Amino acid sequence: MKDKALVAVDLGGESCRVSLLRWDRNNPSLQLIHRFPNGPLAEGRRLYWDIEHICAGVEKGIRLCAEAAPEGIASIAVDGWGVDYVRVKADGEALGKPFCYRDERTVESERQVHKAISRERLYDLTGIQFHRINTIYQLYADRADGIDEHLPWLQIPEFVTQRLGGEAVCEYTNVTHSALVGLKTHDWCDEIFQTAGLDRKATHKIVQPGTVVGRLRAGLAELPALRETQLMVPACHDTASAIAGIPAEGEDWAFISSGTWSLVGTPLDAPCATNEAREKNFTNLGGVGGKTYFLKNVNGMWLLRQCLEQWKKQGYDIALDELIQACATQPAPDHLIDVDDPEFLLPGDLPAAINQRRLRSGHGALSNGREGIVRVATIVLHSLAARYAQVLADVSAITKKRIRKLYIVGGGGKNELLNRLTRERSGLEVVVGSAESSTMGNLAIQMASLAGDYSAEDGAHHGSVAKFADILVANSLELSLTSKMGGE
Repeated sequence: MKDKALVAVDLGGESCRVSLLRWDRNNPSLQLIHRFPNGPLAEGRRLYWDIEHICAGVEKGIRLCAEAAPEGIASIAVDGWGVDYVRVKADGEALGKPFCYRDERTVESERQVHKAISRERLYDLTGIQFHRINTIYQLYADRADGIDEHLPWLQIPEFVTQRLGGEAVCEYTNVTHSALVGLKTHDWCDEIFQTAGLDRKATHKIVQPGTVVGRLRAGLAELPALRETQLMVPACHDTASAIAGIPAEGEDWAFISSGTWSLVGTPLDAPCATNEAREKNFTNLGGVGGKTYFLKNVNGMWLLRQCLEQWKKQGYDIALDELIQACATQPAPDHLIDVDDPEFLLPGDLPAAINQRRLRSGHGALSNGREGIVRVATIVLHSLAARYAQVLADVSAITKKRIRKLYIVGGGGKNELLNRLTRERSGLEVVVGSAESSTMGNLAIQMASLAGDYSAEDGAHHGSVAKFADILVANSLELSLTSKMGGE
């Protein structure tokens, strides 16, 4: 099927993208066909995702891909952010809008879950970091919200795939972050469901990345380019796809998948769930081909985005690129912040929260004028780099790996100042990879699966996926931010 096109759908918390990979005399070309905005919806004190908007945007993108690829489309795969899910009714439709992980309802449910199962036991069973956004706490919160906890649920990429016509499944890399999957069994952990009082019957079977889950439903399948198209699950967790999109060799490298969140870690051949890993709150994300991605979530570029939104409300409309350029001329700040402070995870007036931290530590508050804005942003960038360096040092110490090279992928990799600060603080060689690494990994997994480099046990093989990722990256494929199809 090499002469046929592939489609990668990458769902993001700020925007969603539908990209088309085509072949011209065996040379790949990649085009962003459709990009549409996304973001949490605030209804009172609650935060939701507009799942119908997401599904409609994805379908529009696929239709545009069908117009652009008369040779036909071999497969389509959807990746996205983890932990959030959709409750599914008997007719396959969503039970309303799904909650956004930033909703505060899990503050209490996290406490309640750990009254039933200790943090130590939960980590021993899953190897997953403690974070109130994890699916286990969200499912537990459904009970207090009056949601039928016995209704089946699918995480968002898998739900979108099912809506397109695929079988209802849970993809392995995505569900590992739920804190409901056994570290050793790679399957749902009955002990956790029983102890936490969750319904095991509301789940679906777990499949590996690269699994074909069906064909497009009627309507889409009637389009000439889509008549033989297979639906596939890639690494549905966008971080797992992003890491699969790094064509690195050897064992001496780490990664930062930099975007709304920064995922900082290294690939391992086996999980690392030691006491020290638990104390430092590292996670063991399921990876491609039996790999484990040992990492920590660090609050990422969302911090600057929140600051920019607040400054805009105050009459200071400054572009991110312009702000970063201004920060590059500033000296190192006199005080850093803990970017993972729980308060910084919540939407709100982040510049004010940063000033409060400064006052508590004996430093003066910064003004809201342009000078103060640049200084606040400089604090955020230096604090992120310092946090990255600390996490990378912890990764090396816990895993006993000597790390020499750091790959930075994702949209945050375009931030040259942050890359430089990270290099200076970590002492590592920094290699900036694809800004669209999730899309690259998604496509590489599809290519490996279509080539037959797949097994029911391991999914698309890590080595084969890396080979195909190398083909894509070697051709300098990057997505254009404008589309010939007008899909913005």
